[in-house]
Amino acid sequence: MARGPKKHLKCVAAPKHWMPNKLTGVFAPHPSTGPHKLRECLPLIIFLRDRLKYALTGDEVKKICMQHFIKIDGKVRTDITYPAGFMDVISIDRTGENFCLTYDTKGRFAVHCIAPEEAKYKLCKVKDICGDKRNPSSGNP
Repeated sequence: MARGPKKHLKCVAAPKHWMPNKLTGVFAPHPSTGPHKLRECLPLIIFLRDRLKYALTGDEVKKICMQHFIKIDGKVRTDITYPAGFMDVISIDRTGENFCLTYDTKGRFAVHCIAPEEAKYKLCKVKDICGDKRNPSSGNP
């Protein structure tokens, strides 16, 4: 019997919208617990290594994150498996770039480069949950 949470995730079991390369390795990064669910998030390591191509390996991503260059929604994140999700703003201080995560027509994450003044606020934010926890609303009754 397994005790505790699962710490490993295989590429075959990873969400398809991450678009993992199944030929490079067996395992995919398991996202940390955070504001987004496993199937609705994109770990920071996949964003920096596979989408932006800023690093070739996970060690390089860790070195980038540990230098406090990466901010998600205005907060510095050093965890390389931090789950970034829908409408999160990812800022890279060293390059001055800001990105917003949205979905494309096929349900995959699309990375949009946004202006610095757009990075200061969120377009979509759940303020209050009325009724069931499974059906959140934006606070309007």
